[in-house]
Amino acid sequence: MGPRRRAAAGPLPWTAAVVAGLVCGLVARGAPGPVVEAVEAGSAGAPADAPLAERVARRPRGTIRVATYNASLNRATAGGLQRALAAPGDPQATRIARVLRHVRPDVLLLNEFDYDARGESARSFARHYLEAASEDAASPPLRYPYRFTAPVNTGVPSGLDLDRDGRSGGPGDALGFGAFPGQYGMVVYSRFPIDRRAARTFRQLRWASMPDAVLPPGWYDAAALALQPLSSKSHWDLPLPLPGGRRLHLLASHPTPPVFDGPEDRNGRRNHDEIRFWADYLSGAEADWIVDDRGARGGLADGASFVVLGDLNADPVDGDSFASAIHPLLGHPRIDASTAPASAGAAAAAARQGGTNLQQHGDPRFDTADFGERGAGGGNLRTDYLLPSRDLPVCQSGVYWPTPQDPEFAWVNDDTAASSDHRLVWIDVALDGRCGADPQGSDRSTPTGQ
Repeated sequence: MGPRRRAAAGPLPWTAAVVAGLVCGLVARGAPGPVVEAVEAGSAGAPADAPLAERVARRPRGTIRVATYNASLNRATAGGLQRALAAPGDPQATRIARVLRHVRPDVLLLNEFDYDARGESARSFARHYLEAASEDAASPPLRYPYRFTAPVNTGVPSGLDLDRDGRSGGPGDALGFGAFPGQYGMVVYSRFPIDRRAARTFRQLRWASMPDAVLPPGWYDAAALALQPLSSKSHWDLPLPLPGGRRLHLLASHPTPPVFDGPEDRNGRRNHDEIRFWADYLSGAEADWIVDDRGARGGLADGASFVVLGDLNADPVDGDSFASAIHPLLGHPRIDASTAPASAGAAAAAARQGGTNLQQHGDPRFDTADFGERGAGGGNLRTDYLLPSRDLPVCQSGVYWPTPQDPEFAWVNDDTAASSDHRLVWIDVALDGRCGADPQGSDRSTPTGQ
């Protein structure tokens, strides 16, 4: 995300039916305002206001833990992250890994993790930071036998002046904003196998191919429209075979922030349509226009289990989203958005930091990112999501945002440069369709292949 610039616009006509179906109410942050939906904070398991360590440790039986984390493990130059992770000791990576080793997700998406073609950064992060021995009993080594990463559009030169600053070749002229190919990439780590042959990526899908796309009027010429992809990074559908013969589809992405542009709102509009991609992908005939990078057409099969996850850069109530960008997902008939991951730490941060946060209308417990509360800062917002299909009940969820009273505040606090300006978000979903008992400590199902 980035600086706060404008109030969110009203919904477009084609989203009106979706938005009208969402429940409205009042919220608790500055002045009263509309909430996108009536949601529960957390769910079964430890209460949302319990100490963070207790919430992390309690896992309902028969669940798997899925997490998303914009880890801000990006560097200013190509190869910078590879060099930083080539050995233990990078301070930021150490903090990020400590969070991951504490939460211990079974399936994890990391956004803003620079991509390299040989996968060296992803491999080094696992070896030197996740798997390394530790004296901290709360964060023992964390091992993932499977991982997935792939090229992204960020930093890939377009050869055109896409940002219309009078020259071509800068980060704003890349197919997705970035200083070099692979910057701000993505990686998935998993305890379960990833079916690579069935995986689908949508990096090359053209923005102009989307029906009723909200392209900025008059901004792109014919050459740009023929080249500009919809995805600023990529969109991935990764099938994971699970114990018992089930398959879980990870629908992963990281839409562009809806800021850093001008009155044409090209980034806000692109963010809107990157999110809308998933709404169409889940909507049968509305997915006929979608073609993956191998040439296969169509969306996700009816009845498939899935989780839409990632830093979607769109708050339901506050911030700079174009035309209520996140609403089509929160109101989608295949998605259960009734439970929003929450934290006491986010609410405490909004009150402690003040500034922009006091002018917002959304419930601060649901915030997942800290974009600064002074000047042009956007305040704290809900931008990171885990949205499961309706056949996957959420038995517990949370945002890893410590309060000052939590010991974890020592490594995740208001100094966002030391770790990330986002917080890890997790959900525990029941594979058998019902939430069981909530034991002390984790109950881990045995993944296939181990």
